[in-house]
Amino acid sequence: MALSDLLLLGEGRDLRSERGVSCDGQLPSASDPKLVERAIAARAALGDEVMILGHHYQRDEVIDFADIRGDSFKLAQAAADNPQAKYIFFCGVHFMAESADILTTSEQQVILPDLSAGCSMADMASSVQVNDCWAQLEKLNLGSKTIPITYMNSSAAIKAFTGKNGGAVCTSSNAERAMKWAFEKGEKVLFLPDQHLGRNTAVLKLGLTLDDCVIWNPWKSNGGLTEEQIRNAKVILWRGHCSVHGRFSLENIKDARSKLADVKILVHPECQHEVVAAADVVGSTEMIIQTITNAPAGSSWAIGTELNLVQRLANENPDKNVIFLDKTICYCSTMNRIDLPHLVWAMESLVGGEVVNQIRVSPEIAKHAKVALDRMLALP
Repeated sequence: MALSDLLLLGEGRDLRSERGVSCDGQLPSASDPKLVERAIAARAALGDEVMILGHHYQRDEVIDFADIRGDSFKLAQAAADNPQAKYIFFCGVHFMAESADILTTSEQQVILPDLSAGCSMADMASSVQVNDCWAQLEKLNLGSKTIPITYMNSSAAIKAFTGKNGGAVCTSSNAERAMKWAFEKGEKVLFLPDQHLGRNTAVLKLGLTLDDCVIWNPWKSNGGLTEEQIRNAKVILWRGHCSVHGRFSLENIKDARSKLADVKILVHPECQHEVVAAADVVGSTEMIIQTITNAPAGSSWAIGTELNLVQRLANENPDKNVIFLDKTICYCSTMNRIDLPHLVWAMESLVGGEVVNQIRVSPEIAKHAKVALDRMLALP
């Protein structure tokens, strides 16, 4: 379904009787019409030694060649569960490929088709900044009382920091369990790097108040906080966010409700607190997919998550009205850097005997990062 279709749905119009509309906002087709043929040929030549993983936010031209589609952790686990795959093409972003490298064997090689496919949220917390924050907490004698929890959407270095300091990784689906676990071990939680997931989990899941949470700004001295604020806080939220999910607003929700009768608002917990609080259903990427798949025919849904996924859900569920919560285009720009030309280039390079764009995490960082990942897997 084209973006123009989604916008028309947002106006309450019946697309099934309105075709021939413009496709403003659609991603352009690959410039080389033979790319699909080349991709098919390269994939066939590589055989069972190769696994292609496609994140849900990837464009369809890439998802079409994915052996498995999923969220970041599901895909990293899939790579680890398939040791016979010597080469893993990770069609996602950099931190995802790092996690796959950490969880797979030394004989497996993880390839990211475009090294510029990063994550703005993950980049908002550097190891230098986080270590500086931890040094300030220790200076206040709070290090032993604080348990770090880092979202899966973080660099291997931040996962390693978390592992070394008694913390765990979490996903959007188990953040509540991870935070409860942390409070059983300590008095405070340092939540990295997404402030919105941390705040929504603390307040809407654990029953804490907004006053129990403070934001650590790494660009300000002492995080921009007073010693009293730090000591009184139960959750210290890193000043990071998702550039896609942070765009959705209460105005978007109001607009969707005014245009579609009985619409249900379904959003990701990376959205701002007021958006999550006003939504009908909140859940991880996998939960969003399951919700729409299992929804009754004829139901209407306005979804606040990445546009590629919303378009795909609309196409795969033609018996339901699925619209994008925002009026403006909201692709994940870095995720979309993995396109068919890059995937074909990486596969054809391997067919020719050259491994390109291999992601390698240093043994020291991988060791501590895996500790944090293993703690997440052991959560009750």
